[in-house]
Amino acid sequence: MAAVRGLSLTAAALRAVTPWARGRLLASSRGPQARRVASSSSPEAGEGQIHLTASCVQRLLEITEGSEFLRLEVEGGGCSGFQYKFSLDTVINPDDRVFEQDGARVVVDSDSLAFVKGAQVDFSQELIRSSFQVLNNPQAQQGCSCGSSFSIKL
Repeated sequence: MAAVRGLSLTAAALRAVTPWARGRLLASSRGPQARRVASSSSPEAGEGQIHLTASCVQRLLEITEGSEFLRLEVEGGGCSGFQYKFSLDTVINPDDRVFEQDGARVVVDSDSLAFVKGAQVDFSQELIRSSFQVLNNPQAQQGCSCGSSFSIKL
């Protein structure tokens, strides 16, 4: 899987709540191949979509500035074989799918999308942590208690 393609920590609240790792910013720009996808609440939403919960949309609108968006990637690793990785980014690559709802954007590369299509992205705020999470992933056979690792259906 590709490394984090960009990260801009502009919101003090995000820094205080979520320990993001810094990544490198690639020199690519938004190309004509980048596809914008209808919001998950539209009638066009269906298979191959990522659905954003209201709490996810609200938190993204609070922490992103300008052209920033949340990038969701799937990497090998974790206690169940695969793990979700979230980062803030500003670069949309040719193989990315953009999911937008009420001004909040989540971007998923085509390789990762195969592992999360049909899932929900949520923002959960608990006493001990606050984080973005993938919920109800129809591609996952099982997950672990940490909520960021899963195994796929074969």
